Amino acid sequence: MKRLLVGPFNRVEGDLEVTLDIADGRVRAAHVNAPMYRGFEQILQGKAPHDALVFVPRICGICSVSQSVAAAHALADLAGVAMPANGRHVTNTVLAIENLADHLTHFYLFFMPDFARAAYVGRPWHADAVARFLPDRGEQTRKAIAARQRWFELLGTLAGKWPHTQGLEPGGSSRAVEPAERTRLLARVREFRGFLERELFGGTVLEAFDALPDEAALWAWHAQQPARGDFRLFLSAMLDPALAALGPGPGRYLSFGAYPQPGGGHTFAAGLWDAARASLQPLDTAAITEDATHAWLQDCGGPRHPRDGLTEPEADKPGAYTWNKAPRLSGQVVETGAIARQLAAGHPLVHDVVRRHGGTVLTRVLARVLELARVLPQIEIWLQALQPQRPYCEAAPLPQEGEGMGLNEAARGALGHWVSVRGGRIANYQIVAPTSWNFSPRDAAGTPGALEQALVDAPVQDGEDTPVAVQHIVRSFDPCMVCTVH
Repeated sequence: MKRLLVGPFNRVEGDLEVTLDIADGRVRAAHVNAPMYRGFEQILQGKAPHDALVFVPRICGICSVSQSVAAAHALADLAGVAMPANGRHVTNTVLAIENLADHLTHFYLFFMPDFARAAYVGRPWHADAVARFLPDRGEQTRKAIAARQRWFELLGTLAGKWPHTQGLEPGGSSRAVEPAERTRLLARVREFRGFLERELFGGTVLEAFDALPDEAALWAWHAQQPARGDFRLFLSAMLDPALAALGPGPGRYLSFGAYPQPGGGHTFAAGLWDAARASLQPLDTAAITEDATHAWLQDCGGPRHPRDGLTEPEADKPGAYTWNKAPRLSGQVVETGAIARQLAAGHPLVHDVVRRHGGTVLTRVLARVLELARVLPQIEIWLQALQPQRPYCEAAPLPQEGEGMGLNEAARGALGHWVSVRGGRIANYQIVAPTSWNFSPRDAAGTPGALEQALVDAPVQDGEDTPVAVQHIVRSFDPCMVCTVH
């Protein structure tokens, strides 16, 4: 048995190390280490509850809006306030802008550059991948960076700035949108739509791609013009059987529900999709626990619900190998992300591809690209639904005592904030981020986390010190380690 330490990974937000046990050219076991301590749970203690909206966006520089929304939801739950329709539409739009930017960044800047590696010389698509996605110099990489920059200007109008946006409140959005501004915003959305339809989907309108009903239709779409559009190039690479089956996950997929609607419910439903049952189970938030057995954190009392979470460092703890706790739902490992959202939402294409292949590199990337096609039209609907002269924010006086829970879907998956207030100050604040779920360590029972399971049986070629298959699997989850660690 050979042991290989891979890391730190480039093109990843934060520090990540993966220890691999390798035999006969395959990964036999993996241990995922988040080696950086964050400490926001300690920083927030003793602060005024509303101050959370200032601190938590600074957890991360690429998904700060997601943290803001989760905090706003937690404080709204604490105060018992509901957003007016305008505030809900703007909050959803601001979050969706960040999530779609994350999807775009993941595909063009984080994931696809690995296909330009020398390991793939000789593949029929390799030269095209080099021309399109070589870091810093790829033609499509440069176009995507320009499109991303233009897209983020929407957040300047709607939320003042990005990252660390301060325009979101428990009662809604502090920024009203005038009718003339809405027209300009919609024009910018249409510009981004044009980039996606032209460059990513190769001339296919978003609604047509969203309407693909199953895997057969996906491959028929690919076969029409296999060299046109950047997502078709990804599919061409996935025709390689060694790539299509990479990185199977645990088969249980968690979504907290994405983009709440004013009348109740979500644009994408909440729930637990269980592949073994082929059914969506109701979400029981009381069944969420965090196990710190293998984290450099105190674990007295065993697994805890985040409401009662304990985050106290224990840097010399025997048997620990990460700063990340092990979140579990009813004691089970789950995967979260776009794949979970679209399974919970019942999208037929994702259901069919997951039924055939499971949660793999192919299905994770497919689900994220599909969300670019699905969510942008929703942004157009939300902006059109804004009502002039109607309120955007309700006053939300916060109580001196109480608890709140804020659930949200970041680009990478389920994000939860839990706040307890005593004497008008934060007594406890716990955050469980998407990468906390996906990159969790083993729990007290020794059960590996989602990525640790997905890496098992990944191929490792002779002489590889950063195995390309491991890179693909890790990047398909799109880790955000600064959100992960406690």
